[in-house]
Amino acid sequence: MGKKIEFKGSISESIDEVQLTIPKDVDVGWKFWKKRRNVVGLLVFLGFFMSNSLRVNLSIAVVVMTTSTGNVKPEFDWNSDLRGVILGSFFYGYTATQFLGGYLSSKIGGKKVLGVGIGATALLTLTTPLLTRTSVYLLIFLRIVMGLFEGVTFPSTNSIWANWAPPTERSKLSTLPFSGSTAGAVIAMPLSSIIAARLGWPAIFYINGLMGLIWFAAWMYFISDTPRDDPWISVSELEYLEKTLCKIENNKKNISHPWKEMLTSVPVWAIFVAHFCGMWGYHTMVMQLPLFIENVLHFEIEKTGFVSALPYLGLTIVMVLSGHIADYLLSNNYLSTTMVRKTLTCASFIGQTIFMTLTGFMSTSVAVILCIIISFSIDGLSTPGYVVNYLDIAPQRASILLGMGKTIATLPGIISPTVTGYIVKNKTAEEWRIVFMIVSIIYLFGAIIYGTFASSKKQKWADESYDRTKINDNIL
Repeated sequence: MGKKIEFKGSISESIDEVQLTIPKDVDVGWKFWKKRRNVVGLLVFLGFFMSNSLRVNLSIAVVVMTTSTGNVKPEFDWNSDLRGVILGSFFYGYTATQFLGGYLSSKIGGKKVLGVGIGATALLTLTTPLLTRTSVYLLIFLRIVMGLFEGVTFPSTNSIWANWAPPTERSKLSTLPFSGSTAGAVIAMPLSSIIAARLGWPAIFYINGLMGLIWFAAWMYFISDTPRDDPWISVSELEYLEKTLCKIENNKKNISHPWKEMLTSVPVWAIFVAHFCGMWGYHTMVMQLPLFIENVLHFEIEKTGFVSALPYLGLTIVMVLSGHIADYLLSNNYLSTTMVRKTLTCASFIGQTIFMTLTGFMSTSVAVILCIIISFSIDGLSTPGYVVNYLDIAPQRASILLGMGKTIATLPGIISPTVTGYIVKNKTAEEWRIVFMIVSIIYLFGAIIYGTFASSKKQKWADESYDRTKINDNIL
């Protein structure tokens, strides 16, 4: 027998205050792989682990490539402005395909989009050493093309979770791409430092590229877009997922979207603003932290990699824990979904405002590193906050919304390294203080906007039947 669950808070807001009769979920104990949605989650985690490794490896490599060691001159004489352009070039392509990723996922499914996005990036990564030594302009072009492929990846996940994530597991599963991404940085940064010091910087790209191709093969073989298409899923799990997700079979080719309503929705723009502000701080740290540690703290390359990874380790831990906490609060009806999303996002942004400001004024290396670790770790609270909010307000259109949101949110990846390059001319602590203060102000602005205007209530235009109703009304 199934058990009757009355969804309150998030679920009631997302499913229009109705009661659902849901079959009991299968208990697999410690054998997590017996639930296919856990296998999907694991490979999504590993996919974004590889995705971010492929992206951030240049942040470590560029330090080795442009820094003299002893009497050995650097291989490349790139000034701070050019380094900013090189590091930011990835995001020109990354920004351009965010919306495309969401759109393609809604048409052909997230599996193909995510797989090709990461697989192609891995293949291109293998060519990085050759093209870099040929011309810096070829390196910039390559990074733009890599960004084009990786740009479709994050928006594709909402299409995947719309089919695989039950409402009471939504926060936990939806955080996996982000925790995988940060875990990738945790491993990639120190590992890249060791590889560069022992094998030379080109080996960073060869090893990462090969690992990405191995993941691509596993993803395409083991994963299906929907539970019904999965040859390994159990009957009980299939029934559970289709009931909890209120699955309605639709012809994806005929799906249209209420663009005016989506683009004029206040809750949508609250998420967009939060996403932009959150990513400004994140991209600033991802691309500039190794340079800051080398410029101001004067650490050796191997130590730079390990220290740069510590904030990502804290972020990964907090991100995973906060996803479970959010689902616990929702499943036990302690808080509404809106309160959970606002509380986690605002706590994250305000906490980062405080610790980023302190970073600029600390006088010792230990204090500076501690503030950065705490600030970056707190960022993990926002993932089950504003990031999951796309699924709350419009589950069936979440991939499109995330594509639009990520387009806006990747602009800091272009702007931030350029701004930092112009500010940090002499590599002084005072110049870096300005960079941290800009990050703090943007975080505070995001907390104010999201805390005031965000909502998790499912929007009237969110259902795919909305367009059909409008068409019928116009005909009548």
